[in-house]
Amino acid sequence: MKFPGQRKSKHYFPVESRDPLTNELNPIIQPKGVHVTGIDQTLVDIEAHVDEAFIARHQLVKGNSMLIDDEAAHRLYQELCDGRLINEEHAGGTIGNTLHNYATLADDRAVMFGVMSRNIQIGSYAYRYLCNTSSRVDLNYLQPVDGPIGRCFTLITECGERTFAISKGSMDKLTPANIDENVVKSASALVLTAYLMRAGDDPISEAAMTAIRYAHEAQVPVVLTLGTRFLIEQDPEWWQTFIRDHVTVLAMNEEEAQALTGESDPLLACDKALELCDLILCTAGSKGLYTAGWTDDEFKRETAHPLLPGAIGEFNRYEFSRPISKAECDQPLKVFSHIAPFMGGPEKISNTNGAGDGALAALLHDMAANAYHKLNLPNSSKHRYSGLCYSSFAQLCKYANRVSYEVLAQYSPRLSRGLPEREDSLEEAYWER
Repeated sequence: MKFPGQRKSKHYFPVESRDPLTNELNPIIQPKGVHVTGIDQTLVDIEAHVDEAFIARHQLVKGNSMLIDDEAAHRLYQELCDGRLINEEHAGGTIGNTLHNYATLADDRAVMFGVMSRNIQIGSYAYRYLCNTSSRVDLNYLQPVDGPIGRCFTLITECGERTFAISKGSMDKLTPANIDENVVKSASALVLTAYLMRAGDDPISEAAMTAIRYAHEAQVPVVLTLGTRFLIEQDPEWWQTFIRDHVTVLAMNEEEAQALTGESDPLLACDKALELCDLILCTAGSKGLYTAGWTDDEFKRETAHPLLPGAIGEFNRYEFSRPISKAECDQPLKVFSHIAPFMGGPEKISNTNGAGDGALAALLHDMAANAYHKLNLPNSSKHRYSGLCYSSFAQLCKYANRVSYEVLAQYSPRLSRGLPEREDSLEEAYWER
């Protein structure tokens, strides 16, 4: 596993490296591996620039996300192809993007549960999905189905508004029987999206609940990303109960945070949501991103950065602390951290889709690194208490922020490579702080 985020070499933990003078005395110990797992609605993202007449002609609502049937999807796709309006076609899905980016950053294994077309033709949606997924993502547990996987059309009008048309295909046909219990129980984290719980009569919701049950039995952290505010604002109380009962780590943007908590300020929304879960990653667009969670008063560490103003005064005072589950704390203490966009954000934002998925992948990497380190060096002073992550809240902000920038600066929501080993355009101080 690659180390999460750039650090001084003294912080690196190559547990397979040994002193050459003692190598002959001690057998070489191969490090034990870890993995993360997740469930996704397998789909392909198709992005195109269209006019408002196109939106009206296909009976879509500008700015909204709508489900369309396979026949409507075929007509829409055909017109896009005939007019050569398609800009990009990428493997998509919130969890698919997150697991791909995790595998790329960590250079380590991620296991995905979902469906895949039984018969795959060259150039088909399923073919494109497989071609654009990291080889480090284990797709051997996908359930074969007859029919297409999902398609998500992102239609951008001249004003910049995005309209989404989603053809489900067979993406929600995953059954509980295809969730491997051992894979879930041996994982460092189980990552899910809120979309899974709104699949109607399809079995993927039941499959997700089965995976959650396995995770709870083995004390595997359950990570939920909210997906869209339109889904959450339909019934925020239901989601609050669901998160309180099932979720360890919550990922959201400021709009989803407001829909969930009623608070428009991201900091206050995080504060309120901490009554529901143990750790929060909240992206806030041009304002940067926040992390929030719990630590034990005994292990709190004060920041060396300037104390920040906000709806909660000097909220970042203990941002050098590591996240701990509230239940593991004798004296729980809320901790918050914030960071502005990396280098002020890209000079040109190529794509906003997937920036949150990139940030979540960074957080998952840090959680998995903690599990990896604990598994291989259980007697390390790092593990005198049970932390959720390897790094502090402040370091999590920096790493998630850097990965998010990398996604914003490219067209695809999926990274084609990990972070550069050396930052040519960046002071060392960013990682040294």
